[in-house]
Amino acid sequence: MKPLPALLSLAAFLAMIPRAGAAEPAWKIGEPVVSYWAGPGFPGGVALNDTEAVRLVEGGWNLVWASEKELAVAERHNLRALLTDPLLDPSSLDDPKRREALSALVDRVKGQKALYAYHLVDEPAAGAFPAIARLVEFLRERDPAHLAYINVLPIYANNEQFGVPGPIVEAYAEHLRLYMQTVKPGLLSYDHYQLRQTCDGQEYFPNLAMIRTAAQASGVPFMNIVQACNWVPGSAASPLSPRIPTPDELRYLAYTTLAYGAQAISYYVYGYPGHEGAMMRYEGAKGTPTPLYERAKSLNREFIAIAQELQPLQSTGVFHAGMLPPPTAELPADSTVTFDPPIAKIPYHPGDRVLGFLLGQFAKPGASQATHYVVVNLDYKTESTVGLKGPGTWEIFDPATRQWGSSTPARVELKLPGGSGKLVRLVAPK
Repeated sequence: MKPLPALLSLAAFLAMIPRAGAAEPAWKIGEPVVSYWAGPGFPGGVALNDTEAVRLVEGGWNLVWASEKELAVAERHNLRALLTDPLLDPSSLDDPKRREALSALVDRVKGQKALYAYHLVDEPAAGAFPAIARLVEFLRERDPAHLAYINVLPIYANNEQFGVPGPIVEAYAEHLRLYMQTVKPGLLSYDHYQLRQTCDGQEYFPNLAMIRTAAQASGVPFMNIVQACNWVPGSAASPLSPRIPTPDELRYLAYTTLAYGAQAISYYVYGYPGHEGAMMRYEGAKGTPTPLYERAKSLNREFIAIAQELQPLQSTGVFHAGMLPPPTAELPADSTVTFDPPIAKIPYHPGDRVLGFLLGQFAKPGASQATHYVVVNLDYKTESTVGLKGPGTWEIFDPATRQWGSSTPARVELKLPGGSGKLVRLVAPK
């Protein structure tokens, strides 16, 4: 594997991203999002019908794909919908008849209860940003209450895909800068698939860190689309081809996403021809749940509960303990919260499974001290126990009941299954 080039410093990257302006879109994320790619309602896949909608509700998904005709199905099951339509394309604005038809489409659907977002385009190059921005503005003028949704590229794409020349990391940073500055999205969404047959890709945490930084600088939430299948059937002999995640690896992807401050997660894929594993196996219109679906049933609810608890807060830091793949950082020496006992450093080499723990910290806006922490066991194969020490009383959040339970003062000990995490908070002594 090629080593990842040196990343920009956080300060340098942050300076490239435009700050949030005074005028904000009327759309708000609401309940944290759990969605999917390539499943019911997705173009070319199975239809969104009542049977599929019931299964999605049972599985804990709350944002589904839908055509205009399928919006009624989503509404019957209290699901939010991501609308797909050929008219939702920048080229529609350049054709008077298509522009008129697009306006009529928006007028028909914007009052429907299930509508949550309009799907525009996936992974555009920088050259397409001005046209996409025109479409985003067109939709916001006519329907400011709903999101214009675009998904951007991961860091391991190439210069042609980015539409930006130069070294890859710098090109990706510029790609993100141009996107945020030109399109001004309400939600920053990207995908990253790093689980390979014989190793893990080394760009997962660098990409997550850059997306987090760009989203924070622009004042928008972000979505991580994570790997949930092998899309190259029969590829097990190729060491760098994708693998089907285990249920514990799926949990690892969800909890690392939470620790970095995301308010939305999506899975590639839910169920689609030519994709092995996934959440659902389809034979024609008949779907059969897979082990990943069974894991997701509880995981999706955990994600929503924890993300909703964190929604009023802001992510103020993400720290690694154990392995430190660049550009990750360990807790500062003067941190008031520490691992107890300390976590020994573990050498990291590109392609290694990243071992150790992850600590995402969150604080009330404007506060100087974090109060909430998402702790993740990065070893998705082995259960581990970790302790945290801090000034106050620790409470542990139960996502099943959405209640906080008290622990002992000063120190909390957490037993974390492989890839799992916990949300804890520190209550200052009175």
